[in-house]
Amino acid sequence: MPLNRPLRILMIAPTAFFLDYGCHVRILEEARVLKRLGHAVTIVTYHLGRDLPDLEIVRSRPTPWRADYEVGSSMHKIAFDLLLGWRVLGLVLSRRFDLIHAHLYDGALMGTVIGGLRRLPVVFDRQGSLTGEMVDHRFLDPNGRWFRWVRLLEDNIDHMADKIVTSTQDGAIQLERQCDCDADYVRPLPDCVNLAFFHPDVLSAGEVAARRAALGLPIDRPVVAYVGLLADYQGIPHLLQAAQILKLRQVDVRFLIGGFPAVEHYRRMADDLGIGEQVIFTGKVPYHDTPAQLALGDIAVAPKLSATEGSGKILNYMAMELPTVAFDTPVSREYLGGLGVYAKPAGDPAALADGIQKLALDPELRLSLGKALRRRAALHFSWDRSGRQLVRTYFELLDQKRR
Repeated sequence: MPLNRPLRILMIAPTAFFLDYGCHVRILEEARVLKRLGHAVTIVTYHLGRDLPDLEIVRSRPTPWRADYEVGSSMHKIAFDLLLGWRVLGLVLSRRFDLIHAHLYDGALMGTVIGGLRRLPVVFDRQGSLTGEMVDHRFLDPNGRWFRWVRLLEDNIDHMADKIVTSTQDGAIQLERQCDCDADYVRPLPDCVNLAFFHPDVLSAGEVAARRAALGLPIDRPVVAYVGLLADYQGIPHLLQAAQILKLRQVDVRFLIGGFPAVEHYRRMADDLGIGEQVIFTGKVPYHDTPAQLALGDIAVAPKLSATEGSGKILNYMAMELPTVAFDTPVSREYLGGLGVYAKPAGDPAALADGIQKLALDPELRLSLGKALRRRAALHFSWDRSGRQLVRTYFELLDQKRR
């Protein structure tokens, strides 16, 4: 089978695509690189989300009783998935596709069941554990009676697809161990970064100074930047506690936190900790504005605690030449290697404060680490290279199906 023929790919995204956070960025960048390589991608997703002019996005019907959609696990997702499955069924029966690229566990389940009607091969894009995410979001009690049933469902879905690609190397290792899968079935396809979009010169020095002044950030003090979801499992309470510790130590830094939801909740938490003047919350940052937001920072922080999910924001930090403080997790080390400033033990706000303080007091270290991190991102985390790897996986699968 020729490796250069254009493919027709049905990409199932059981989420409100596009929203401005990690899972959606992976879907977006994969679809864009596949298009650049000459393939046709149709994204089928929930009724909510933002349309993008360069992508074909097909949406399911809305639920009459629910106008909005919250991030993470929700009982409403059952209804959303049923309506999405109906939309997928219509597309599979009415149009011709070469394969299905299914994101997340519910996407893999509907892709395998519905795609089987046309004998379409399915690639499952696994971005973390189903049970792990539900526990992280406090939707599932790891000691409750439902946990083993959800875990059983997860294990079954892990064996349904024709190939699995994982968003981290560590995710592939964990999956091979827990579901006894071989390396041919599970392929790591780590998150990457668009280096032409995320680069340190996106703003001039004058623009940085003006934007800092508009936000009330001093130009002569280190600014610690975070852009991502605002949630406890992302480590936001630990970050705010670290800010409080640094204030007590009289380390003069400011924090620029961009993201959603629960902005007011964490703003009140900062006020209660006595650090309201040190922390600026900007709210949701559109993806196209993220480089300019990060350009205002001198240090980046990634306090995520999840042991099963990726942390693509770290790659954005690396591309922006931002030295990064992160909790010492396998995913953080996969991205940052020996160039990260690691907080040990994971989950300790004082350790996080130690890492930030180390960088805040050493401008030369900040500069050298930042430049080395961008070089590492360019060498190991390019979407163009990952796109070619993904296409090779597609053609291997199609060839196996044909034979």
